[in-house]
Amino acid sequence: MFKKKRKDEKKKTPSPGIIMVKDGVKREISFEELALSNTLSLEALVRVLSRNGSVDPGELLDEMEKVKDDRFRDGLPPDSDHNNVTH
Repeated sequence: MFKKKRKDEKKKTPSPGIIMVKDGVKREISFEELALSNTLSLEALVRVLSRNGSVDPGELLDEMEKVKDDRFRDGLPPDSDHNNVTH
C-alpha cells in the first residue's frame, strides 16, 4: 500500500534563490518568492501604465506573445524535448 522511504530519499530543502541581509539580519528568499514578487511588481506596473493610458492592454498581450515566440521555439519552454536547440 504505502512505500517506505529509503534513507537516501530524504526530503531535499530547496536552495535559496538569494540571500538578503538587511540591518544585519540574514534572510533566504526562495525562487518561488522571487517569482511571485516579480509577478506582483509587473502586474502593478502594467495596471498603473494602463490606467494612465500609457499602455494598451491588448497591445501588451500581443507583444507578450511576440516575446514568447522569440524566446521559445514552437511555444515550448527550454526544458521541453527541444532543449538541445539554441535560440
